Amino acid sequence: MKLRDQAYDSFTDNLLSRRILPGQFITQRELSALTLMPLGAIRELIPRLEADGLLKTVPQRGMQITHIDMDLIRNAFQLRHILEVEAAGQFALTATDEEHAKLRKSHQDILDEAEISITDDLVERAQNVDWAFHDTLIDHLKNQIISDIYRVNSIKIRLIRQELTRIRPEIIISVIGDHMKIIEALNSGDPKKAKAALGDHIEKSTKRALRI
Repeated sequence: MKLRDQAYDSFTDNLLSRRILPGQFITQRELSALTLMPLGAIRELIPRLEADGLLKTVPQRGMQITHIDMDLIRNAFQLRHILEVEAAGQFALTATDEEHAKLRKSHQDILDEAEISITDDLVERAQNVDWAFHDTLIDHLKNQIISDIYRVNSIKIRLIRQELTRIRPEIIISVIGDHMKIIEALNSGDPKKAKAALGDHIEKSTKRALRI
């Protein structure tokens, strides 16, 4: 892996783990220290981050990490809807029985454990299952262009969710339960039903993020 790609991965890891915060101003040297990458790799990284909308240069102030506002939320969730709803339709049509069963089991395991006790570890695993569910639908398309666009948008969605709509202990069962309803629609083999179920789910997530 090239240094600039390693730098990108390290940057996003720092961003999603909140060692770098939305709206924060940062220097090249600070990025180098946080990512453990040389300044040369950071200089190559910056144009990519700007192109992806994860960082911008503010005249006379320096570099600023993207901040979360209503425009970002609307735009990111609209793109998410366009990509994921189409992916859900394709998954319903072409996924194997094994792929369907894997999705169902990962969610049922969380629900079964939540009925007994909701721990911090379970909350973290539920969040990972939530993210992996949506990643799986996109990956199933086997379209690198869509996957690349989705991955960048997914970083923004996850930033928004950390700020506003991250899974909390009290909503684990309802969130994972909603996914189970989508999985039932995916398992039906009916793309219209699958698209409608996922579209409704994303609409609810959008409203939560917009505090509607």
